[in-house]
Amino acid sequence: MGICYELAAQIFAQLGDSVTLIDETHGFRYFDLRDLTGFVDGTENPVGDASVAATIIGEEDQAFAGGSYVMVQKYIHDHAAWNSLTTEVQEGIIGRKKLDDVELDDDVKPAYAHNILTVIEENGEELSIRRHNMPFGSAGGGESGTYFIGYARSPRPMELMLENMVVGRPPGTYDRLLDFTHPVTGSLFFVPSMDFLAALAADDAPTDAAPTTAPPDLSAGPTRRRDGSLNIGSLKGSPLHG
Repeated sequence: MGICYELAAQIFAQLGDSVTLIDETHGFRYFDLRDLTGFVDGTENPVGDASVAATIIGEEDQAFAGGSYVMVQKYIHDHAAWNSLTTEVQEGIIGRKKLDDVELDDDVKPAYAHNILTVIEENGEELSIRRHNMPFGSAGGGESGTYFIGYARSPRPMELMLENMVVGRPPGTYDRLLDFTHPVTGSLFFVPSMDFLAALAADDAPTDAAPTTAPPDLSAGPTRRRDGSLNIGSLKGSPLHG
């Protein structure tokens, strides 16, 4: 916790007045990587090279290769309602055994199970993400739940997961876990690589050297936007705000 605090403090010191703090939530590790529902979280996370392949942008988007997309959502749990369920009902909602984290057999797993609706396949291939969820809250009362953090090389898998959870697949078989927890925040971020940031810094660095050639003719408009836009997808031409 001390290292996390120091890192965050140094980042905020660098950002200065460029950002405004809206929410600061401190998570913690709960037993053997369990959520406050009592179930292990992130069991199906890819590891090693598979984790890199799932989370880091590659040649499909060369301009932003090495970066990643991060979705975060703050979920508040209704612990009283959840704890009123039997363990068997909870296991059907999650799709796994509570104690030993073994996945339920397909013939007994409900269509609305959380681990069914969050599996995304396209063209016969599963689209994986890396989850790094953290429980938060206090035992003495107040809000508590899960801070969802998902990394992927494209926003699409995470957006499809949310659609399946809320609408259902097929529609109507929504994720019953949402009857006992609900998101109060949600954001999707593009996280650039260090090389991307270094290139931006170099491009914007002032120079004292006198120009060796005549300045370009700007009568036809600038060749690159200087309005703060990163020119990423739907953000093209839209200034970024801290």
